[in-house]
Amino acid sequence: MPPRSTPTARQQRLGAELRRLRERSGTTVQQAAALLGVDRTRIPNIESGRLGITAERVRTLAHHYACPDAALVDLLAGMTRERDKGWWEEHRALLPPGLLDICELEHHSVELHTAVTAHIPGLLQTEAHARAVFETADPPLPAAEVRARLALRMGRRQIFARERPPTYEAVVHEAALRMRFGGPGAARAQLEHILAESERERTTIRVIPFTAGGLPGAGQSFTYAAATMSQLDTVQLDSAHGSALLDSQGELLRYRGLLERLRGLSLTATASRDAIRAIARDL
Repeated sequence: MPPRSTPTARQQRLGAELRRLRERSGTTVQQAAALLGVDRTRIPNIESGRLGITAERVRTLAHHYACPDAALVDLLAGMTRERDKGWWEEHRALLPPGLLDICELEHHSVELHTAVTAHIPGLLQTEAHARAVFETADPPLPAAEVRARLALRMGRRQIFARERPPTYEAVVHEAALRMRFGGPGAARAQLEHILAESERERTTIRVIPFTAGGLPGAGQSFTYAAATMSQLDTVQLDSAHGSALLDSQGELLRYRGLLERLRGLSLTATASRDAIRAIARDL
């Protein structure tokens, strides 16, 4: 099978974790290839996510790498399936891979914690709000791409319809809530939608008021996606240049701390709902 030209973020993460285990054990690429009975060039391709690997071979490598964490090995073995053909795959030819990686990340997460300052979190956006956001893109997006992005953004909300949806927490700055994308009517409907979502079981919305003062972390929006094991957690950063995924243990620790500091600046869930209602009345 030829190498994948565009491995997904999940495939790349599996390869990265295998590389970390190999390097921690002091095993060379040549030695790892010998363990699997393959050419040495296959190991870098596996570790970059460009080539797949079976669950059995993951367990073989983990055994020889002397990985002591059986639960981690089980999770890595479970990540070996070829691209899951999730609902987002139908958009692969139309949209940047980074947008699809966000869908895949949310699909496999057990907890999602997002912090935003200038925009409503994607999972909480109404269709009218999302369309208005896409229509303000610079440079302007073609109409077909606006439709595709809108379908993808609305499709992401289906994780809440699962039998056991992920725990979801959004820490939103008051500035984002006062943005009037689509005009006052659309903005009011957006706030009402957030209020309705805040009543959902396993969902918490917290507002950082203007009175909280300055923000740590330069106000950058991010999502902390928790996996079954914290070692496989991921941070997704938003920027004007696209999405970036971070997974080093140092980065994960930093963003867990940043999220806690932002929570400390926010109102309680009940006070946050009151604040959202007050902003809606001002529209």
